[in-house]
Amino acid sequence: MTRLPSEATREMRERYPDVFDRPASSRLATPLVIIVALAVFIFGLVDLDFAPSRLIAGISQLGWITLMMLPPDPGSSLPAYLAALGETLSIALLGTTLAAIAALPVSLLAASNIVPSAIFRFPVRRFLDSIRGVDTLIWALVWINVVGLGPFAGVLAIAVADFGAFGKLFSEAIEAADRKEVEGIRASGGGKLHEIRFGLMPQVLPVIAGQVLYFIESNTRSATIIGIVGAGGIGLQLAEQIRVLEWQKVSFLILMILVAVAVIDWISNRLRFAIIGRRAIA
Repeated sequence: MTRLPSEATREMRERYPDVFDRPASSRLATPLVIIVALAVFIFGLVDLDFAPSRLIAGISQLGWITLMMLPPDPGSSLPAYLAALGETLSIALLGTTLAAIAALPVSLLAASNIVPSAIFRFPVRRFLDSIRGVDTLIWALVWINVVGLGPFAGVLAIAVADFGAFGKLFSEAIEAADRKEVEGIRASGGGKLHEIRFGLMPQVLPVIAGQVLYFIESNTRSATIIGIVGAGGIGLQLAEQIRVLEWQKVSFLILMILVAVAVIDWISNRLRFAIIGRRAIA
């Protein structure tokens, strides 16, 4: 290995003392973090009663269930499953759309370049944080007790949960917008509403559209989960078939969900690329 001359080494030590002569606290920080993380990991395994024997027994049970799932067979329930899948897709689409429509005006109030005063922005942002901090499944359980079982509760659960997430994402997109276009509108005599309408919205709408498309794809899976607790859709059918141990029907329902998510992912990617392409051309 080539060695640097002593003079060059001495010069580099003088120029970069923090690299060659790091304090002990800096040298010990990384090993200490690794040791603490390893200790927390081991404590978690012990506290959660992790046992390799239980894992091995569970894997063998999983293998038996997998064999029972083959071949996937809907039996005579295919029309009902297709209707349930359509219901799940409707829950995801409608819930996401309602959340995006409701979050857009609120996100304007949470953006620092729209509302400069932190006194007015703070309660809006904390409100969005509190909404976003509750999982979709919890909102589903809440709305099931409010409006009853069925897809309406699922739509409300997704709409409320995504409202908080969209509010944060939209406000960040608005804050990241280029100020030059807004300043151009202001210099030409436009008011605050003109700045938002013609300076900000053309920039952030493609970003917002891409986020909404992604959430529609993600909420297809969420709608399946909340359906298990009674919010309708294919999740309800899946829970019923697992309860009666109809594993071939369970595997068919899982395949339907996978295909639906893959198709929605392909469509949303094409739409996102189209939106980005139009934005680049514009």
